[in-house]
Amino acid sequence: MKEDPSAEKRIGELTDAVNYHNYRYYMLEDPVISDFEFDKLVRELNVLENAYPQYVREDSPSKRVGGAVSEKFGQVKHGIPMLSLDNAYSKEEVIEFDERIKRFLGIGTNEEIEYDCELKFDGLAVELAYTKSVFVKGSTRGDGTVGEDVTGNLRTINTVPLKLLEHIEYIEVRGEVLMDKESFKKLNAERLKEGLSLFANPRNAASGSIRQLDPEITRNRRLVMFAYGIGDYSKEIKFKTQLEMMDFLKSAGININKNISVVKGISGAIDFFDAISKKRESLPFEIDGIVIKVNDLSLQERLGEISKSPRWAIAYKFSAKQEVSVISGIEVSVGRTGILTPVALLNPVNIGGVVVKRATLHNQDEIDKKNINAGDRVLVERSGDVIPEVVKVVSKGEKRGSFKLPDLCPCCGSPVVIDGAAHRCMNELACPCQIKGAIVHFVSKRAMDIEGLGEKIVDKLVENGLIKNVADIYYLRRGDLSGLEGFGEKSEENLFKSIEKSKNISYDRFIYALGIRHVGEHIAGLLIKYFGDINGIKNASIDGFSSRFGIGEEIGKSIYNFFRLESNIAVINRLFKAGVFPYIVSVSKFVKNSGVAGKSFIFTGGLEEFTRDEAENIVKEMGGIVEKTVKKKLDYVVAGKEPGSKCEKALKLKLNIIDEAEFKKLINNII
Repeated sequence: MKEDPSAEKRIGELTDAVNYHNYRYYMLEDPVISDFEFDKLVRELNVLENAYPQYVREDSPSKRVGGAVSEKFGQVKHGIPMLSLDNAYSKEEVIEFDERIKRFLGIGTNEEIEYDCELKFDGLAVELAYTKSVFVKGSTRGDGTVGEDVTGNLRTINTVPLKLLEHIEYIEVRGEVLMDKESFKKLNAERLKEGLSLFANPRNAASGSIRQLDPEITRNRRLVMFAYGIGDYSKEIKFKTQLEMMDFLKSAGININKNISVVKGISGAIDFFDAISKKRESLPFEIDGIVIKVNDLSLQERLGEISKSPRWAIAYKFSAKQEVSVISGIEVSVGRTGILTPVALLNPVNIGGVVVKRATLHNQDEIDKKNINAGDRVLVERSGDVIPEVVKVVSKGEKRGSFKLPDLCPCCGSPVVIDGAAHRCMNELACPCQIKGAIVHFVSKRAMDIEGLGEKIVDKLVENGLIKNVADIYYLRRGDLSGLEGFGEKSEENLFKSIEKSKNISYDRFIYALGIRHVGEHIAGLLIKYFGDINGIKNASIDGFSSRFGIGEEIGKSIYNFFRLESNIAVINRLFKAGVFPYIVSVSKFVKNSGVAGKSFIFTGGLEEFTRDEAENIVKEMGGIVEKTVKKKLDYVVAGKEPGSKCEKALKLKLNIIDEAEFKKLINNII
């Protein structure tokens, strides 16, 4: 490639200029040049970057368009879980939230807490990771612990800066991706012309846009991101309040919404809610309430969290929108996890500008409690992004009593068991409605680790009748895949090598791969430790599971029911017949290593010689315990490069912090 220092300098100048004017236009809403002048700068930059690709910077605006279309989204594990919020729907509930905080902190009832009040956007929660101020990874909230890697798509959003205005070693920015009301209307109008299905609301449109495989589609959807907080961050960043945090984000070039108010006392938060309610319809974006947060970050830390939500924040939501309709029928669907879900088929009714034809009935307990049946006249509620639901029966139809879920799976005819509040088909390994999900889990990296069987390939194999259960994978023959799109001679050969390699697998991973309800990697390891092999597990009683290693009745019942189903046993026997040979990992040598066995570990920052998963698995295999949160009774905090807030908390608690070299000494017996 030809070198030209003057071109490199000009590319740097243009990159800085375009990013600056993007910031003025989208963040400050105060442009200082015309659109024509801006386009001229962009065109010059594109010409130079095409001629000198070696000089393209990581924060170049051209990178917003993304690259090649992704085959699928990867997973991103959040350094700190992205928690959801508890909801309140009345002033009484909000006042009770304030009283709970005061009781927890030991504050007098007459004292007033300072609250930060913000809009609760009806969008998709995301996390943006910046290293040395450059945007490096973006993900969805997912289940709060693991989200989808949507870095390429987030790059296309103009309010997601590719480089921050201030130097920051590391920061994880949490925000909400939205589509404004006007863009949503235009998008649905375009889809209507093209004969495509319409999005129900702006939130669904934003969510669908972020999950596009082609970043160009996302770019054209005119999405906006508003930040609401941060996750992990490097220790040079300091602030004492939620408002200071938001001001810091703004100064770094992160987009925040201007509707923020810090108030004294919960009455001030209620006044803010009332004021926002009056101008809700005039806002360019959909909101479904406000978020009330304790402003003092030290108090937030003291308050901590409960389950999957923080004690220090609550979502005060607007009243749900309701209408009356008639249930014309009830259908039962079977999900990928085997849960039977009853759905009410409604006479079409307009709720909040959306025509609703279906509403969830949740489960049998809810149906019985509300005494719901076909023909009933019911009150239907649609609130934000929540699936419409039947709130109550207004008047009964001809059918007396409530609808009953079937005893046999409507998908495969297997017996249905009651699993807590759910009715579930336990035929996990062979039920057609569950089979795709079962296979995807079975072949995943932490299970059988069969490379080449991604979700799309599994779909094709199932749809073409080549696989009907997980055992069928091992009965595929060369040539079976030759007619499938994407499969050539080499890819087929690689797949068969991976299938053959997977036959020799540790017993705990094999048990985990079966996808037994409630049995994750940890429980799978305990089952093998205490019951030896699959025969020991199969012959155990529900009480036996509890007495041997103390699991709850619900998990024990799930394991017991799984092995009572002949179709599951038949699939397992076919796996063994095909040559799948699980082996038991001996842990006796690990137990002798007092440096790891029985000790608890937590990891923070990047390791050089291990991935996080590899390091954690080594600890588990050596009889140690991996924790997810910093606590007082923690034996080791392993700090890698650029450790985050976990390390800071460990320092405050005076815990034993070791580096990667010390960690390697501890595990030296097996490395």
